[in-house]
Amino acid sequence: MSRTTLETAGFIGLGAMGYPMASHLAKQGLLTAVHNRSHARSSLFVEEHPGVSLVGSPEEILDRVDVVFLCVPQDSDVLGIVEKFSGGISEGQMVIDCSTINPETAVTVAKLLQEQKGAFLDAPVSGGVEGAKSGRLSIMVGGGESDVNRAKPFLETFSGQILHMGPVGSGQSAKAVNQVMCAGINQAVTEALAFANRLGLDLEKTIEAIRGGAAGNWFLEKRGHTMTQGNFKPGFKVRLHQKDLSICLALASAAGIEIPLTRLTLEHYDLLISEGHGDEDISALYRLKGRTS
Repeated sequence: MSRTTLETAGFIGLGAMGYPMASHLAKQGLLTAVHNRSHARSSLFVEEHPGVSLVGSPEEILDRVDVVFLCVPQDSDVLGIVEKFSGGISEGQMVIDCSTINPETAVTVAKLLQEQKGAFLDAPVSGGVEGAKSGRLSIMVGGGESDVNRAKPFLETFSGQILHMGPVGSGQSAKAVNQVMCAGINQAVTEALAFANRLGLDLEKTIEAIRGGAAGNWFLEKRGHTMTQGNFKPGFKVRLHQKDLSICLALASAAGIEIPLTRLTLEHYDLLISEGHGDEDISALYRLKGRTS
């Protein structure tokens, strides 16, 4: 069966980001089925969203919907799911991957689906758990323009802006730039606030003073108060940003450029993970900045 329009969606991956993203689709009556590695989490989702079915496998979700969203941790997860779709995707049926993966993996996945006349968009997101919950994520999309237009009614349910970056892989390349910038911002904010603490400043007042000026930024506003209070509830986990920055480092190497701040951040994340902080928010970098030499 050929599908020229997209009416129903399925969602695979109900983690910290995927759960609220899928919730927005459900609230708009667009979500039909969900699947998650943790059965308990997917069971909770269907309890909270009547009319959405819980399915036992990626293949089963494909049988029920026009478009399948993926929001999973690793390149291997995306590849494994799409390989399970092999032979079962209909012409015009679409997979939209909101994970953060290597652009080359996105191209590989697109080719696998295109062999069966299926469509693929790489559509990584930025905006954190807060953006996912509020439905104000920034989405960087790679793929064909007609496919992006077909997908927009779904993407708009959880986005503040949708930017078509170019062909498949372009969305992931843009997300890599985003992750490099996030590393630098994390370094700057955690170091500055540790510096302020050593100077004996009132940290609450310092944060309020800075956020209204030239150095104000999202990370300071959302994480400044929590990190200085020793609260590192994710957010965005250290080990996930470490994975993303490893992709960025590989892309930079292939492009023949150095990104030293990213390399430094990876070293710091390795240390945090070795100390048992890998599942904390990336603002846990503040733990290291506050140490004396």
